Amino acid sequence: MNSSKSPGLAGFGILKNATCHTEKKISVFFSIIFMTVGILSNSLAIAILMKAYQRFRQKSKASFLLLASSLVVTDLFGHLINGAIAVFVYASDKDWIRFNQSNILCSVFGICMVFFGLCPLLLGSVMAVERCIGVTQPIFHSTKMTSKHVKMMLTMVCLFALLIALLPILRFRAYQIQASRTWCFYKTEHVEDWEDRFYLLLFSCLGLLALAISFLCNAVTGITLLRVKFKSQQRQGRSHHFEMIIQLLAIMCVSCICWSPFLVTMARIGINESRSKETCETILFALRMATWNQILDPWVYILLRKAVLKNLYKITRGCCGVHIINLHMLELSSIKNSLKVAAISESPVSSKQINLQPLSSMGQ
Repeated sequence: MNSSKSPGLAGFGILKNATCHTEKKISVFFSIIFMTVGILSNSLAIAILMKAYQRFRQKSKASFLLLASSLVVTDLFGHLINGAIAVFVYASDKDWIRFNQSNILCSVFGICMVFFGLCPLLLGSVMAVERCIGVTQPIFHSTKMTSKHVKMMLTMVCLFALLIALLPILRFRAYQIQASRTWCFYKTEHVEDWEDRFYLLLFSCLGLLALAISFLCNAVTGITLLRVKFKSQQRQGRSHHFEMIIQLLAIMCVSCICWSPFLVTMARIGINESRSKETCETILFALRMATWNQILDPWVYILLRKAVLKNLYKITRGCCGVHIINLHMLELSSIKNSLKVAAISESPVSSKQINLQPLSSMGQ
């Protein structure tokens, strides 16, 4: 019954030796809350991004907004599909033998977990690469990174993630019901076969590689923007770049914090084979942290917008910083005035004027 090559019975052997349990009522409640919050947050972010895309359709920001909208749409469907299956599993008392005789539901669940897990990470790296090209090579970006090319990249990313998710099915390897009996994924217990290890390492390496690419590209973009700002005081045309890099940095930080535990855990299981000491509780905790990524992603675009940041700055200034700011500006203006007076008094032109004044008075 533990054979990974028999799709009909794959995964049911794990049910006999389940080592961790979850409270049904609490789990269903939190699953519904997370799914609802995620759907509402992503829907609001989609509305904001689509409105901004209509406004910047012909500008350099359009490609970034298209990629960001695709990321949020992916998170929305991930919450909707995976959340609905998880709620159904909890509501059915995790009795997989009763409603999953042909292993179809577990296969669909596993495919969705891999696809909606890889897609946001890959899209985040593509967004970072797009912004890096837009800042460092603006001419190339304006000619080659059109909406048509961006849509082609989106299609390729989605097809690649779908291929990785379907790879076990194409190789007649069924997805496994995990020890908590609440989700399906690659085989994570008693991993001895090289192919099972390969899937775990492939998923984790692709995710970690996407995070590394995002970090490098965002670092290059940020350094380039700071150089331009220090060399030239003209801020016009650069404010939207800073807004986008702030959003990208926030997306990268959220992805690293949420996904790193799960990716590292899967990599350790794949490397350590059957000697892995990862417990069911550790894997479940890492999975829940990864789920938070889809909840926090849309709030980056909701909160880190130029209009929202300006309003927050005004509120903060009005509450606690207005007197300090005014005092600081007053001190700066007085220092500037004193420097101007000193410069005028020390200039040769001013000394000549001072010497001429007594002569003119004597002539009178």
